[in-house]
Amino acid sequence: MSHAKGKGKSAATAGPKPVGELSEKGAAAELERLAREIAHHDALYYRQDQPEISDAEYDALRERNASIEASFPHLIRADSPSARVGSAPVEAFGKVTHAVPMLSLGNVFDDEGVRDFLERIRRFLGLDTIEGLAFTAEPKIDGLSITLRYEKGRLIQGATRGDGYQGENVTANVRTISDIPKTIKSKTFPDPFEVRGEIYMSRAAFQRLNEGQAERGERTFANPRNAAAGSLRQLDPAITASRPLQFFAYGWGEAPKLPTDTQWGVYRAIADWGFPLNPLAKLTNSVEEMLDTYRDIESGRAGLDYDIDGVVYKLDRLDLQQRLGFVSRSPRFAVAHKFPAEKATTILRDIEIQVGRTGALTPVAKLEPVTVGGVVVQNATLHNEDEIARKDVRIGDTVIVQRAGDVIPQILGVVEAKRPKGTKRFKFPVLCPACGSHAVREVNPVTGKEDVVRRCTGGLICPAQRVERLKHFVSRNAFDIEGLGEKHIKAFYDDGLIQSPQDIFTLEGRNRRAASKLEEREGWGETSAEKLFAAIRARRAIKLDRFIYALGIPHVGEITGRLLARAYGSIDAFRGAMLAAANDRTGEAYAELDNIEGIGPTVAEAIADFFAEPHNVEVVNELLREVRPEPLEAIDHASPISGKTVVFTGSLEKMTRPEAKARAERLGAKVAGSVSKKTDYVVAGPGAGSKLKDAERLGLKVLSEDEWLALIGA
Repeated sequence: MSHAKGKGKSAATAGPKPVGELSEKGAAAELERLAREIAHHDALYYRQDQPEISDAEYDALRERNASIEASFPHLIRADSPSARVGSAPVEAFGKVTHAVPMLSLGNVFDDEGVRDFLERIRRFLGLDTIEGLAFTAEPKIDGLSITLRYEKGRLIQGATRGDGYQGENVTANVRTISDIPKTIKSKTFPDPFEVRGEIYMSRAAFQRLNEGQAERGERTFANPRNAAAGSLRQLDPAITASRPLQFFAYGWGEAPKLPTDTQWGVYRAIADWGFPLNPLAKLTNSVEEMLDTYRDIESGRAGLDYDIDGVVYKLDRLDLQQRLGFVSRSPRFAVAHKFPAEKATTILRDIEIQVGRTGALTPVAKLEPVTVGGVVVQNATLHNEDEIARKDVRIGDTVIVQRAGDVIPQILGVVEAKRPKGTKRFKFPVLCPACGSHAVREVNPVTGKEDVVRRCTGGLICPAQRVERLKHFVSRNAFDIEGLGEKHIKAFYDDGLIQSPQDIFTLEGRNRRAASKLEEREGWGETSAEKLFAAIRARRAIKLDRFIYALGIPHVGEITGRLLARAYGSIDAFRGAMLAAANDRTGEAYAELDNIEGIGPTVAEAIADFFAEPHNVEVVNELLREVRPEPLEAIDHASPISGKTVVFTGSLEKMTRPEAKARAERLGAKVAGSVSKKTDYVVAGPGAGSKLKDAERLGLKVLSEDEWLALIGA
């Protein structure tokens, strides 16, 4: 992706209930699910460069989330995908806090969407007509967003987008890219100045790289975007230097002074300073010119030597950009006009049922390899059994496959005229293929309808679930134990070496006493075994949010883990509060859990259920004998708000809500989602509603944003 994360519908959202038919409970549950699912796919895309759904599927997820939020604005979550960009940076590179957030773009998919975008600008600015306003139009490069910071004309830092607020420090790596100037000698170059753009790999270079990887027996890349991201994220800059990476500039971040007052003017200056701009970028003066440019770029797309997935429009006048500002994670003055997804036909050879760590049975289509949009694909998502039945997909069918820049495509339908004689409708298994337990579809208590997902009832006796839970425990965003990947987890589980998470940390001691040692196993040796034990020892101290996420509690993803870690501060406080909440759902501990902004009743109930299960508590206790969870970040206990409970309501004008929340937590405060007698401060901005009334009724201290900033010394 270049400017925006564009990705639509996944297994859990096949045949979703229309937004207009959702009850308030149903909407809250759906927003919670969407936040969790979108965060999962963001992590796969941004952190691991291994997406598992198409751009179109991802876009549909975000569109449904936005539609529900528009219908139920009072249910918008603290961890809403609408307020989040990308995913947290990988710790190995070191973190860079962006002086100006690297936000994403909204998407439109047709001409009418472009006209709606222009109409929103007209209404917001109070104009009679949009005529006379110019817009830049440029290809949306499918690569990796980067920000380059220059001081006194020298490149001093390169960072990835990360989660939009913090990225990965890849300075040494970007210095190896010849397209990126290392020094700027122009007297007009601002100081400091951040150039933002996209790092990409040409199709020809991608082909050569993959051929070389294959010859050496190394992993090949699925597409140029993954190759570019993987090449930039090398811990050894020499490897990055050996990869043919290129760069296009598309904007700027921190800039105390600009050479002109228009987007196009700054673009020309950036080009004059030596940064490559895309040659297809142009200035347009009407909606007709914008759409003509889109069609010209789309028609020439196949002839380009790099991947693009749309056209980005930006309002040219910078003063109007400032007036328009931002909504959620996106600027109001810019939008990405996405291209339609690419399609191909191929043969469906088999349907494989995979069992996930939650017991979900997921069907995956195994395809005759086919090239779609320059990428060879062999697997496709089939979502769930309802989707298979609706499309009547059968083994042996010729199917229409669609992708939009990602690895795993979706099956749009069947070419029935090519169906072989004698094919039979696919029978979805009612027994788990991993353990033989019954696989059932639960009934949703809110809607009274069957869940679209069929799940194994085997629980902890199901080897697929136990193995998947162990894989989750050691995954990149959890304990991230180097050298203990999925393959090794499966082998160790099958051989009885690791059955539960705590077994990982006793492995070294048991190995010393074992007759048959790890270093004697095929593919292992003394060096590799010691490396694994060293990696395990290094994870005996781990951040609290990672520890919580690693437990695999239903509905608790990375973001929720972070919320809990910040709210409770220490593992002792968290564990004690969760046990108390599990023991008494009407008590103070449960109420405090439910009141944490971004948690809510569904997540609170899932956490309480987890800690109400003695086996889970036993696993946590065993783990705590082996590992030491540490506070998420240093807390300023000397601050004037340390230990206080704060509620934010209304709009904040000098910082975003997540920024205000994070700052309050760093200063030792607890941020709650609702007002109670225990609330110490209510920070009220324009548009404050019922929370402000509750605060006044309870006689609580109410602060304006300026008073709040003065209190915390900002």
